Amino acid sequence: MTSQVSSPAEQADGTVVGEQRKPVGTKDVRRLDRVIIRFAGDSGDGMQLTGDRFTSETASFGNDLSTLPNFPAEIRAPAGTLPGVSSFQLHFADHDILTPGDAPNVLVAMNPAALKANIGDLPRGAEIIVNTDEFTKRAMQKVGYDTSPLEDGSLDGYSVHPVPLTTLTVEALKDFDLTRKEAERSKNMFALGLLSWMYHRPTEGTEKFLRAKFAKKPGIAEANIAAYRAGWNFGETTEDFAVSYEVAPAAKAFPPGVYRNISGNLALAYGLIAASRQADLPLFLGSYPITPASDILHELSRHKNFGVRTFQAEDEIAGIGAALGAAFGGSLAVTTTSGPGVALKSETIGLAVSLELPLLIVDIQRGGPSTGLPTKTEQADLLQAMYGRNGEAPVPVVAPRTPADCFDAALEAARIALAYRTPVFLLSDGYLANGSEPWRIPELDDLPDLAVQFAQGPNHTLDDGTEVFWPYKRDPQTLARPWAVPGTPGLEHRIGGIEKQDGTGNISYDPANHDFMVRTRQAKVDGIDVPDLEVDDPDGARTLVLGWGSTYGPITAAVRRLRAAGESIAQAHLRHLNPFPSNLGTVLKGYDKVVVPEMNLGQLATLVRAKFLVDARSYNQVNGMPFKAEQLAAALKEAIDD
Repeated sequence: MTSQVSSPAEQADGTVVGEQRKPVGTKDVRRLDRVIIRFAGDSGDGMQLTGDRFTSETASFGNDLSTLPNFPAEIRAPAGTLPGVSSFQLHFADHDILTPGDAPNVLVAMNPAALKANIGDLPRGAEIIVNTDEFTKRAMQKVGYDTSPLEDGSLDGYSVHPVPLTTLTVEALKDFDLTRKEAERSKNMFALGLLSWMYHRPTEGTEKFLRAKFAKKPGIAEANIAAYRAGWNFGETTEDFAVSYEVAPAAKAFPPGVYRNISGNLALAYGLIAASRQADLPLFLGSYPITPASDILHELSRHKNFGVRTFQAEDEIAGIGAALGAAFGGSLAVTTTSGPGVALKSETIGLAVSLELPLLIVDIQRGGPSTGLPTKTEQADLLQAMYGRNGEAPVPVVAPRTPADCFDAALEAARIALAYRTPVFLLSDGYLANGSEPWRIPELDDLPDLAVQFAQGPNHTLDDGTEVFWPYKRDPQTLARPWAVPGTPGLEHRIGGIEKQDGTGNISYDPANHDFMVRTRQAKVDGIDVPDLEVDDPDGARTLVLGWGSTYGPITAAVRRLRAAGESIAQAHLRHLNPFPSNLGTVLKGYDKVVVPEMNLGQLATLVRAKFLVDARSYNQVNGMPFKAEQLAAALKEAIDD
């Protein structure tokens, strides 16, 4: 869904919820500047769909927003258990925000497990909407409640709204030809309708969505719409909800343009399509499904009209093998995966380094090692991307910083791959992939020109005057070798994993040639043109916080908090991790203290220490969740004071 905005960004990420109150009819309306809502329930309760619909209506309304879907790590954890809890958190505001929020103002708990799993994150005074129908003795015992938390006083510090969601939903759908079990499935739509009333969200989009989603089952569509409307009407008529809330559109948070809500994986897929169009090359994706990267395969498979070809391979190795073959054939070639898949693809990535062909390796990082935490986020594949191959096999590394930025990062990774004839890593993660935010739809004229020139004929003259094609004769500026499409007359050449002779591409076991080729491939990566690192330092701070990837939002929110409290701190964020920006060393040496927050055990800090001999301090978290702004602000304040 899109919305039109016509004024520039001004406001910062506030730390206090402002409130104005005005009476409307028999109910009060309170105006807030921001709200954080978390929907939580069993993985079969439709919490992700509920959160996604609320987010879509919020985006169409014009609020700034940031989301955090949180899935169970098991495909189908036992119902009603703590491992089976699925949640969706949405932070929306009338000003510029950067994170899904530290603590929910509102929790919708569909069962005892959802309440117990999330109550620890709620501040005192938060609102809890709880489905009382699910608080049976057996369900409570399953998660360790000896007595009902709705009756034992343990929730006295919160504003609790007990609502029999299941009963009310079944009653609302009694005129439909549904079994009780079928009717109960619509209780998430009842909850969505109630929250939509509470926060004055538009309704038309959700009703249209439901009719489209269940187009082949119109009865189910109308039942869900009826439950949705019943939830709205319940909020309007019940005495338990005497107040509703307004969060005005974030008119000042965005530059002028047309916006839509977008997730990181969707933005990345669109970026790949845009790159192929700007390069005038067919896009080929060779992939094997893996959480949390599979959505890219799903999305690209819908766009054959743009010349996109998707191949769901039998395994990770076949996926990248097909992609590398497509690169040899003249396509913009991509393979998508997560950390375990990168390990399997490593030999073929090394082959791509040797062949010097453009190939994008998209790694949507997740908790590891091994299978690890498939649905949780982490940044722990940086060193694998840098060094996870045999021999000297340098590969450029690019990392997006927000869900919407995945679009631009995909274009940048494609630019490097095509211009320098090299595989390129794009390191996203689960937080970016599944999270969403408003994205300004770019003008076509603003997209980069990625046009490439294939080799057309001989490029070298022998001593006897014969003109020949040398597949490893390099561009003096980029050190890229020519890209010769198979079947072009006169451009036949060898490929394979054995070392090539410089220029001719013939197989070579000569020690001096191997040394030269290794150093040349490294020089090509080192010489990639990347922008200088920009530093946000308004008042000459002595402490710098350096981040990469998805830590951008929490770091920036923490820096804003510190500056609002009168602290002096500088911030810089890396998009290019190999090669580093040429001014990075100078920037780092300009500060007394450098702090590097990462969702790993210090991988960027290790690289910075080794390359620049700077005493970078790590601040690390590997619990499968993104940093909280308050947590980072406290750690950075401690570093400043130390």
